[in-house]
Amino acid sequence: MTKRRMVALAAAFSMLGFAPAVFGQDAPGAITIATEGAYAPWNFTTADGKLDGLEVELAKDLCARMKIECTIVAQDWDGLIPSLTVGKFDVIMASMFITPKRLETIAFTQPYAVDPSGFAAAKDSDLGRLGLATERFKLEDEAATAAAVEKLKPLLKGKVVGVQAATTNLEFVKKYFGDTVEIREYKTTEQHDLDLAAGRIDALFAQQTALAATLAKPEFADYALAGPGFVGGIFGLGTGAGLRKEDTKLKDMLNTAIDGAIADGTIRRISEKWVKTDVTPVK
Repeated sequence: MTKRRMVALAAAFSMLGFAPAVFGQDAPGAITIATEGAYAPWNFTTADGKLDGLEVELAKDLCARMKIECTIVAQDWDGLIPSLTVGKFDVIMASMFITPKRLETIAFTQPYAVDPSGFAAAKDSDLGRLGLATERFKLEDEAATAAAVEKLKPLLKGKVVGVQAATTNLEFVKKYFGDTVEIREYKTTEQHDLDLAAGRIDALFAQQTALAATLAKPEFADYALAGPGFVGGIFGLGTGAGLRKEDTKLKDMLNTAIDGAIADGTIRRISEKWVKTDVTPVK
């Protein structure tokens, strides 16, 4: 892209009200943070239209530590990164994994959570009878991961698995189980939850904490988490806050705030409140 073209695009975005407020080495006085608002208990929209959840509470805590004013808004998942890059908001906190692919386009803070992904299925299914395993397989350990996958494949053969579109979870299922299951993609996790409850799909694949929150609802009494959790590899380094690459000062501020929230136990407290387990990254 030529410099003239880049200038023209920037001017166009400015006219639309989406010009990025580039902070560079300057400390911002106010920022806008986007979350999906549809991934309970990490982030969700309440019945009265307010945003809540683990990441919303954590975002408010980080803003207080940075001593800046923050506005938190909802944005559909598939529009998060494009909207960030054109300046519709300044930070993404939406249970987004830090992956090499995403790092080509945007920057991330250090992780503020590490949460394995796994399956949920009917308790009386072949997969469901396996029950929740305590193992956590790092995809970098290819031999151990391959063994775990081969153990799961016979239990999933011919089944329909629901997974949110445009996510790392979808990439994982395609890569490791694409030859075994029928994959059904959904715009939101709420949509695949409804199809599981209605019996239109056989299993879900998502972050285990989000699945646990889904299965706590009365309509999912006959379903359970099943099998081990998977981390690393295409799942990246954990969950972090996304921001534009040029916003270096804001990144430093957020990292310092996250350090503080890890050190004083705030992330542990908030995560145990919302997802019933400690997702604090290990330093």
